[in-house]
Amino acid sequence: MAKERLIRENWGTRVGFILAAIGSAVGLGNIWRFPGVAYENGGGAFLVPYLVALLTAGIPLLVMEFTIGRRFKGSAPVAYRRLNKNLEFVGWWQVAICIVIAAYYAVIIAWAAMYAFFAIGQTWGDDPATYLFVDFLGNGNVDASALAFSDFGEWVPNLTLVLAAVWVVTLLVIGAGVRKGIENTAKIFIPLLVVLFGVLVVQALTLDGATDGLNAFFTPDWDRLTDSTVWVSAYGQIFFSLSVGFGIMVTYASYLKRKSDLTTSAFTVGLANSSFELLAGIGVFSVLGFMALQSGTPIDEQVSTGVGLAFVAFPAIINTLPYAAGLFGVLFFASLVIAGFTSLVSIVQVPVAAFEDRFGVNRLKGTIFVGGTIALLSIVLFPATNGLMLLDTADGFINSYGIAVAALVSIVSVVWIAWKWADLRENANRTSIFKIGWVWLACLGLVTPLILGWMLFDNIRATIDNEAGVDSATLIYGWTLAGSALVLGVLAALILRRKDVPVLVDEAEVPGEATLTSGKEETQ
Repeated sequence: MAKERLIRENWGTRVGFILAAIGSAVGLGNIWRFPGVAYENGGGAFLVPYLVALLTAGIPLLVMEFTIGRRFKGSAPVAYRRLNKNLEFVGWWQVAICIVIAAYYAVIIAWAAMYAFFAIGQTWGDDPATYLFVDFLGNGNVDASALAFSDFGEWVPNLTLVLAAVWVVTLLVIGAGVRKGIENTAKIFIPLLVVLFGVLVVQALTLDGATDGLNAFFTPDWDRLTDSTVWVSAYGQIFFSLSVGFGIMVTYASYLKRKSDLTTSAFTVGLANSSFELLAGIGVFSVLGFMALQSGTPIDEQVSTGVGLAFVAFPAIINTLPYAAGLFGVLFFASLVIAGFTSLVSIVQVPVAAFEDRFGVNRLKGTIFVGGTIALLSIVLFPATNGLMLLDTADGFINSYGIAVAALVSIVSVVWIAWKWADLRENANRTSIFKIGWVWLACLGLVTPLILGWMLFDNIRATIDNEAGVDSATLIYGWTLAGSALVLGVLAALILRRKDVPVLVDEAEVPGEATLTSGKEETQ
């Protein structure tokens, strides 16, 4: 009987893979989350637990996921199934998480794209908060920050169009393939992001009050190092900024050639991600120092994170800049767009690759069917006037009870239940300059699960404490999203348990001309 084989692409270069992985890791959270988290947890002193978290959890987990992807040559469900047949559910769980994240992540990119245009003439006026929540997200009719779950309201037309454009570009990149699409995009966008944000930081450093902002950011509060919440925050920042725990790095590494250096790549990606976060902290606090000086208020009253920092605080700051305000705004929001876009591409690639590998469909069909479905879901739900509430709830629950829990389950399953740590260590060491040993196992198998377990406990406690102020429909929506991701992962694995995985072959191992991604080849 002829047996079907699927020819999988490889990255064109190791640099291309590293840039794509950095593009996935460097996202919105690096710019709008890290500076505030660092300031609130000891300033310069926070860099100590942050560095410890990077070395004891972030990089060890990156090494594990890189090795699983390359060793078992498949997207998350295929790789985990090949590692152990009972672990396919972990891969599908991660696929479901990525679908949820992609649906709401894209709309933030659309916001940033529109604000890059608004920055030219400071369209948001003298009251950026009202403009964001009423004029922009509320379609000029309602306050989007005050809507309940059931208040769907209406679509915001301009935002809907821009969001659709974001999805068209994303699917075109993914549809072009790993090498022509994702790798080439990363080679252009990551250097461009560094240049744009570098120019922004240089401009920020020239502002009056920038030194005060940097002093506030870097001045260490050493007493905070005895506070366990500071350490948990450091590990949380590492987990959520490195794109680990939800299938991206497993999927990206599955396109590596078998002789690729894994540990050096993990260190490069981890350190590059943290370096960009530090650069973001310098830029953000230089500007906050300027704002504090102009307003005559303490810097700690200027500090915020997330949507409030990017779309309220920064527009207010841009309004007061002494020169080149429009340029500064364009640079800032363009940086958000690029950082978010490269991350979105990696997130969508996870479900697309899973359907390609598991069902034997080609790249075009996988992109149209899977990517198109996610895009439709995103466009229907999130450009509405209550889209901000839907986004905040989805982000909170899927991060706390999706990514963190999936990462914990994957580590415990791989290291302790399937007992594959020795196989993975040997596979990584075979082609890597920097060898891993018992320190890697201790960090991955003990330190990381303990921290993730504590984070899960802390998240549950915080959610219960806050339930009194949240309406029941919102809670049901949040818990349903988080629970459905796990349920869908388990159901998909059970349904597909008896279905064999197609034979996946690297194009580098096929003699003759390279074939298209997931092209079919018959063998006797």
